[in-house]
Order: sequence, then C-alpha cells, then structure tokens
Amino acid sequence: MVTMATTADWDALSEADKQYQVRRMEVYAGMAEAMDHHVGRLIAYLKESGAYDNTVFVFLSDNGAEASDPYASLVGRLWLDWQYRRDIDSLGAKGAYSVLGPSWASAAASPLYTYKFYAGEGGLRVPLIVAGVPGLKPGTIQPSFAHINDIAPTLLDLARVARPGPSYNGRPVEAMSGRSLLPVLRGEAARVHPVDEPIGYELSGNQALFKGDLKLVKNIPPVGDGQWHLYDIATDPGETKDLRDQLPAVFAAMQADYAAYAKANGVLPMPEGYEPTRQVLINAVVNVLISRFTLPVIGLLAGLAVLAAVIVYRRRHRRAPRRPAGSWHRRCSSWPSPPQPPTSSAPRSASPWPSARWPAAWPPIH
Repeated sequence: MVTMATTADWDALSEADKQYQVRRMEVYAGMAEAMDHHVGRLIAYLKESGAYDNTVFVFLSDNGAEASDPYASLVGRLWLDWQYRRDIDSLGAKGAYSVLGPSWASAAASPLYTYKFYAGEGGLRVPLIVAGVPGLKPGTIQPSFAHINDIAPTLLDLARVARPGPSYNGRPVEAMSGRSLLPVLRGEAARVHPVDEPIGYELSGNQALFKGDLKLVKNIPPVGDGQWHLYDIATDPGETKDLRDQLPAVFAAMQADYAAYAKANGVLPMPEGYEPTRQVLINAVVNVLISRFTLPVIGLLAGLAVLAAVIVYRRRHRRAPRRPAGSWHRRCSSWPSPPQPPTSSAPRSASPWPSARWPAAWPPIH
C-alpha cells in the first residue's frame, strides 16, 4: 500500500475506530455493487428493446479516489451533523452520510500515488471500459495512454459525424484537442497520441505534462512537495523512480512544454498555502450555506427590525403625557383669532375651528 502524508496509522486506531472505518468501506463496496446491479438492469432493458446491438458502452471514473473528509473541520462537522446521521449503525442507510477519507483513499489508489485533486497517477489514472464498438475484439486490454478529451472524437467517429470546425451556427467554438480511440480499439494502431505530442494538465495547483511514456508532475503539499519530478509511467506507474537527474535535457524541455500549455490555456498560479480540500470546504460554505440561507436570514433580520421599531414606537407613545384640550390653542394665543362666522341658526361645525377663511399668512412662532 502506498502511504502518504495524510494516511493514518491503522495500528494506532482504537478498536471502535477500526470498526467504524471498516463500516465506511463496506458502505463504499455496497454502492459499487448497487451500481453494478443497475447497470445490469440497463443492459437487460436494451436487450429487451432490441437496442443492445446498436449501443456502445463507455465506462470510466472521473478521477481517483476521493480523499476529502468534511468531518475533519469544525464547520463541516457541524453542518453535516445537523443534516445527517453518522453513527455506525446508520451508515449506508437513508439520512446518513459517510466518506472514505484520505486513508482509505490512499488504500484504494494503491499502488498508485496520490488521489483526487492531485496529479499523481492515483488521482488521474482510471479504468476505461469500452464495449459494443464494431471490430473490437472482446476481452482485449490496451495499455495505450488515452485522455478524457479523446472520448468525444471517438463517439463522433462512431456516429459518422464530422467534428465541428472553428465555428458552429455562426459562432466561434473551441476546437477539439482529443483524438479518436478507434484505431487503437480495433488493433490498427499501438498509440492514441504521437510520442512527441505534449498533453498538459492542471487542477488546484497540481500540474502534469505527458509526452510519450514520460510524465512531468508537480503536486502541492500536504501530499506533494511542490517540486517537479519526471517519471516513465509505462514502466513505473507508481512514480517511484525520479528521472529528472538522469534526463536533464528532457526534464527541461518538458518544463518548457508545460509553460507553453499553461500560457495557452490561461493557467493561473495558486496562492501561497493553498490546499484543495480546505478550498472545497470554503466553496461549500459560500455557495451552499450562505446562498441557501441569505434570503431567510435577511427576512428574519428585516422582521426583527420591524418588530423592534414597533416596540420602540409603542413605548414612546405610551410614555408621552397627554395635553389638556385646548392647550394647543393657548400656546398659540399670540396668533390672531380666527374670524368668527356670521350668526346663524345652522348647527356648528364639529371642527374646533370655524368654517371660515384662514389668514393669508401666520406670524412666526417665538
């Protein structure tokens, strides 16, 4: 088993912790078995509907084992414990949440190095199963290097659809960079990509460049050391023998190739101290927690502000002394008296002021 800086010591775990970790992997295995069952249901349906012989299957993982453990941080732990259960008897059931964590991830990737987010073969090299291609010999294992960008050109060739050029429907589009896998799948070629073709990669500051059987790679801490290394992944897929000192010219040339790739694709350097799993947690807080609760929190604060305003208003209104009737008129005794209406038998107005014309101007109040 490949051990990394984030791999825990199994023997140092308590018996309870060991049982919990065993249950985590059992849940993972159960998920894989359930997936296999439902893929079988799909195949059975395709056969029953008569579409099976006209179907091509492409199955692959998107990356190596997932090592992130949100329970390792206080914020992640509080959020997940609020939303899910995680006791050992609940794992695998509805309402429970579980992850492999970095130790099981390194075991799952072994004998390859690193896991998801990192540029080692344990994070990038995944199984690719293709079936149903006309002319493909069943049960063949092809060790040739392939890239995810090769899938779309392969499917277009199978469907006999021309690849889009630099524009589509009058709009510019990004040109496809992959190559069709069909020549290799049908045994017509040994390689998908020429040995002199550089293929770059970058994710979260972890970088790699493939060229033939050689791989230039740099992984950031805490898993990597932040330095460039050179490996022959055809003979050393575990990346155990660094060739940078033995092949200095190749090492320098591939670094130049990666610099060209980074410039062409706008790759930006990561800030000092960047760590991908911590950034995932930050993204989750910003994009999930804050976005989900922003409107409710604003509504709650607005409601509290209105309630506070009502309470303050009522208290002030209750404390204010009432003035006797006519007090306002006495304060304004310096003003001229309003004109008196003519004597009439008609009933007086309910207003304290007679229904007469007001003066054109009032004197200032002192």
